[in-house]
Amino acid sequence: MVVDDEPDLREILQCNLENAGYEVVTAASAEEAITLLSPDIMLVLLDVMLGGMSGFRMAEKMRKELHNDTPIIFLTAKDAEKDLLTGFSAGGDDYICKPFSLHEVLARISAVLRRSGTEVSKPKMLTSEGLTIDFERKAAYVEGMEVRLSPKEFGILSLMVRQPGRVFSRDEILAAVWRGTNCIVIDRTIDVHIARLRRKLGAAGLRLTNRPGYGYCFE
Repeated sequence: MVVDDEPDLREILQCNLENAGYEVVTAASAEEAITLLSPDIMLVLLDVMLGGMSGFRMAEKMRKELHNDTPIIFLTAKDAEKDLLTGFSAGGDDYICKPFSLHEVLARISAVLRRSGTEVSKPKMLTSEGLTIDFERKAAYVEGMEVRLSPKEFGILSLMVRQPGRVFSRDEILAAVWRGTNCIVIDRTIDVHIARLRRKLGAAGLRLTNRPGYGYCFE
């Protein structure tokens, strides 16, 4: 669960966490987040400076009143020692100061889940209607025959097959597959890679569909 009152930050975190294989729910306030708590929530990314109930107060309520021990990582611009101590005394498991990198967030989440014994394991292989994706070997197979894909083509395919039915905008594909590179990429580049994927995958490539004005999805 991502709890933050900044819509843009919620969207960025949700997109990148989903790209990393997590299922994500979001809340704009602590009050809303409390109503969404369930046994399915394995970790809470919680902003400290929220309108209404603060992140610290929500953590205290979870621990002392709701007896909820779901791991909590605080997100805040505060970095003074007293604020760190307040966060941990409120029941936080980790603390990330803004601005932060998404790589740091993902690493911290993995570490906290591992410590709590609830680390998410991603599937090593996925098979759907004759199409098989081996995520460890970075390989794709159609009806048992390997299809040679470039790293970017495989990145696009693996991104979409993990979340069938979800429409990814070109910007989301760009952020997930081209991040960390200095290449200048335009929308047309994404379209060209999708077209190549369709040709290489044959009949299976028809499942990569375009939603005009929105983006692409795997059906």
